[in-house]
Amino acid sequence: MARKQGSHADITGPKVRQAALRLFARHGFAAVSMRQIAAEVGVQAGALYLYTADKQTLLFELMRDHLEELLEDWQAPDADPVDQLESFVRHHIRFHLDRPELVFIAYMELRNLTPGNFAIIEGLRRDYEDRLEAVLKAGQASGRFAVPDTKLATMALIAMLTGVTTWYREGGRLDRAAVEAAYWDMVRKAVGT
Repeated sequence: MARKQGSHADITGPKVRQAALRLFARHGFAAVSMRQIAAEVGVQAGALYLYTADKQTLLFELMRDHLEELLEDWQAPDADPVDQLESFVRHHIRFHLDRPELVFIAYMELRNLTPGNFAIIEGLRRDYEDRLEAVLKAGQASGRFAVPDTKLATMALIAMLTGVTTWYREGGRLDRAAVEAAYWDMVRKAVGT
C-alpha cells in the first residue's frame, strides 16, 4: 500500500497511536501485528517505523501518556480531606469514562511490557495511588475518616472507581452525573465519613 499523499508526521503519527489503541483494546496487544496497525492507518508496514520504534514502544507510550495526563489533570484542592476525596472520586470517574480503551490497556496489558517499561508505568501508578492515600491519611489524622488500613483502602477504592468503565454505557439507565454521585456516596460511606 502506497503512502497517502499529504501524509505527514503530525497527522500520521497520531493516527498510528489511535489505530494501535483501538486494535490493542479490541484484540489484545499480543494478537495485533504492526502490519495490522499499518493497514488500519493506510500506510505500508515499513512506514510505521518512521513514527515508532516498535509495537512495545507504542504500548508503553499509550500507557505512559495516559498516566501522565491523569496525574497532571488532578491536583488535590486546597480543602479539607472530605472535599479532596470527593474531588478525587469525581475526577477519576469523569477522566476514565472519557477514555475506556486507554483504561483497559493500562490495566490489562501490563504483562506485555518489558521490565524497564513496566517499572516506569508502575512508578506512575504508584504516584497516583500515593495521592489518594495522602488524602485518606489526612482524613484519618483529622478524625474525618475511619479507615483501618489506608493502603488497602486506596487499592480497593481505585479498583472500584476504575471498574466503572467495564459496565457504563452512554445513554444507559444512569447518566454520568448520577454515576458520579452514586460512587461518591459509596466511597464516602466506605471511609466512614
